[in-house]
Amino acid sequence: MAALSNSSGRSAQAKRKNSMDQHIVHFSCDHFINRELSLLAFNRRVLAQAADDNVPLLERLRFLCILSSNLDEFFEIRVAGIKEQLKLGSTITEPDGILPADLMRQVSAQAQALVSEQYSLLNDEILPELRSEGIVFMRRAEWTPEQREWIRDYFQREVMPVLTPIGLDPAHPFPRVLNKSLNFAIELRGTDDFGRTGGAAIVQAPRALPRVILLPKELSGVDYGYVFLSSIMHEHVNDLFSGMEVLGCHQFRVTRNSDLFVDDEEVKNLRTALQGELPQRHLGDAVRLEVAADCPQVMTDFLLNQIGLNPEDLYRVPGIVNMVRLMSIPDQVDLPHLKYAPFQPGLPKVLTKRYDVFASIRKQDILIHHPFQSFTPVIQLLQQAADDPAVVAIKMTLYRTGTDSVVLEQLLRAARKGKEVTVVVELMARFDEEANLNIAGRLEEVGAHVVYGVFGYKTHAKMLMVLRKEEQGKKLGYRRYVHLGTGNYHPRTTRFYTDFGLMTCNPEIGEDVNELFKQLTGMGKAAPLKQLWQAPLTLHANILKAIAQEEAIARNGGKGRIVAKMNSLLEQEIIEALYRASQAGVEIDLIIRGVCALRPGVKGLSENIRVRSIIGRFLEHHRIFYFLAEGKENIYLSSADWMERNCFRRIETAFPVLDAKLKRRVFKEGLRPYLADNCQAWEMDSKGDYKLKPVRRARISAQEFLLRDLAAKVE
Repeated sequence: MAALSNSSGRSAQAKRKNSMDQHIVHFSCDHFINRELSLLAFNRRVLAQAADDNVPLLERLRFLCILSSNLDEFFEIRVAGIKEQLKLGSTITEPDGILPADLMRQVSAQAQALVSEQYSLLNDEILPELRSEGIVFMRRAEWTPEQREWIRDYFQREVMPVLTPIGLDPAHPFPRVLNKSLNFAIELRGTDDFGRTGGAAIVQAPRALPRVILLPKELSGVDYGYVFLSSIMHEHVNDLFSGMEVLGCHQFRVTRNSDLFVDDEEVKNLRTALQGELPQRHLGDAVRLEVAADCPQVMTDFLLNQIGLNPEDLYRVPGIVNMVRLMSIPDQVDLPHLKYAPFQPGLPKVLTKRYDVFASIRKQDILIHHPFQSFTPVIQLLQQAADDPAVVAIKMTLYRTGTDSVVLEQLLRAARKGKEVTVVVELMARFDEEANLNIAGRLEEVGAHVVYGVFGYKTHAKMLMVLRKEEQGKKLGYRRYVHLGTGNYHPRTTRFYTDFGLMTCNPEIGEDVNELFKQLTGMGKAAPLKQLWQAPLTLHANILKAIAQEEAIARNGGKGRIVAKMNSLLEQEIIEALYRASQAGVEIDLIIRGVCALRPGVKGLSENIRVRSIIGRFLEHHRIFYFLAEGKENIYLSSADWMERNCFRRIETAFPVLDAKLKRRVFKEGLRPYLADNCQAWEMDSKGDYKLKPVRRARISAQEFLLRDLAAKVE
C-alpha cells in the first residue's frame, strides 16, 4: 500500500488535538446546534417535499423513500454512535453541550414523530392518490379469487423454494437476522412429528426476492396493480409449518450498527483488513427494531429481548416496514404527468463546436455545471486520452463511481492501450467499500497502478490529470490537463446532484494536482501549493484566514462579505470565526442543505448571518466559498464541507476559479439564484428552526432557473 505511515497519520491527528486543546472557546453551548438534531431537521424538510402538492405524485413517493433511506443511515451511523457512547458511559459532548443520554431521548422522540408523520402521509394521501391514477397496492382483503390463485402459484414457484423457516427451540436459537432484512415472527401452536411443541419461529425473506410484485393487468384490472411480498408471505405462512396452527405472523426489521472499524495500530494491509471486516457489517449491534403496528405487545417484548434493545428503540409502523423498497415504483410506472419533466443536459459553448477536448481546454478554462450540463466532456477527456498517442499518463481519484461505470471502462481501456494509469481508490467510502474493492481488482488486472491514498485519511478530493506530450513554443514538453470537481466521478449521480467541474491546463494548478498525487502515492514532506487549498494541511487555516480578512476589512470600515454554499457546517473554529466576522459587521450568507451547527440571527452574535437550505428536485451538493476581498472576489470550489472530518481526516481540495468570466458564472449560477429562491428555500431562525420562505412576489426557483438557462431542452 503506497501511503504515509500509520505513525505519520497519528502524528498529524495528534497535532490537531494539541491545537484544539489550546483553542479557547469564546462562545457558549447555546450558540451551537446539535448535529443529530440538525440532521433530523433536514429530514423533516425532505418530508415536506413529499407533502407538497406542487411536487408530482410519483416524485412525492420517491421523497418518502429517500426519507426512509436517510433514516436508515441515520440509525446505522449516528444513533449507533450515541449508543456506543452510552455503553462506554461517556459524558463527552459536542460544542452544543448535550449529554449522550439526553441526546438519545431527544433523538428518539423526534425520530418517532417523524416516522409517524411519514406513514400518515403515505397512507392518508399518497396511496389514495396513486390509486386514483391506476397505481394500486392491493391488500389481502381485496384480492379476488383469480388474483389469489395467481398469487398462490407465484408463492409456490418463486418464494417457497428459497425460504428457510427456523422454529425456535434449544437446537435453533433466535437467529442473528441481517441488517435491514425483512423478517417474520411467527406464533405457532401444536406438536410436530418430533414431539416439538409450537411456540415461535422466524422466517427471513431472502434479499433476492422483490418486495413488490406487479400483477398481470388482466388480473388486477388497473394499469399498475402491485402486491407486497409481505402480504404474500402472510397469506401462505401456513404452508411453511404443515400440521401446526399459525396464531400470528408479524413482519419486523432490525437496523444494526454499520460503521466499519479498521484499527490503524494493527492493520498491515488495508484491503485485506477491509475484506475481512465487510461481512460483519450486516451483523453489528442492533440499534432499532421496526414492527408492523398491529404486532402484539407480547411479541414486541419477545423481539426486543432477543435482539437486545429497549422499548424506546421500538418503531411501530402502519404499513410495510421498509418503505425504501418502493423506490423502484416511479421508474416502473410509465405515467409522465406524475413525474418531473425530463430534460437533456446542455454543454458549455466552447465544447459544442469542438470535439477535441484538449484543444478546447487549451483555448480556455471550462466550467461544467451538473446536472444542468452534461458529464460527457469528462468521459470524452478520458476517451481521447486513451486514444491519443501523445498522452503518456492518466491519474485519477475515485471515491464513488459505480461498478458498471463508463469512467471505469475508460480507465481500463487506457491501461490496456499502454497508458500509465494510476488510480487512487478510496476503499473506505461508506457503503461503497465492496464496490471499490471490485474496482481496484479490475484495474489491477489490466496493469493499472492502484493505491489507497494515505492510511487514516479518506481520499475525498475529486481530481483527474492527463499528462500529454506536445509542442510548447519551440520545445516538446509535457502539459497537464486537469479536471477538478465538487462531486464524485459517478455518471448516474451527475444527473441529480448539483456540482461544478473545472477543466484547465493552468500550469500552477497542474503542478499542485501533480504534487497532491505524489503525496497520495508516495512518501515525503509536502511541497507548498501555489493555488489549491488542501486538507488536512492548509484548507482549515486558509478558510480561517479568508474569514479573518473579511473581519479585518469590516473593522477598518470597509465592506466585508462572505457567501458559502455546502452540505454541512459543523467545524467549531470556523463557526466561531464566522461569529466574530458577523460581530465586526461582515454580511454572511450561508446556503447549507443539511446539517448546520451555527445559530444565525442572534443579537450581538450572528445578526449579520443568514442560513438557508434549498430542498428540491436535485440534491444540492456543490461547495462554493466566496470572499469579497475588497473587490477581488475570491471564489473557491471544493470537495469539502466545513466539518472537522473534511478539514483534518480527509484528503480534500479547494480550488480557485481564476478566469473572470467563470467567476461571474459561478456567482450567477451557484449562489445568486439560491439567495433569491423563494419557493424551495428554508430559512433558519435564531432558535435553529427552519421555515419555508413564503412567496410574496414572482415565484423564483433556483433549480428551475438553471434548467431553463443551461439545459439543452426541457420537454
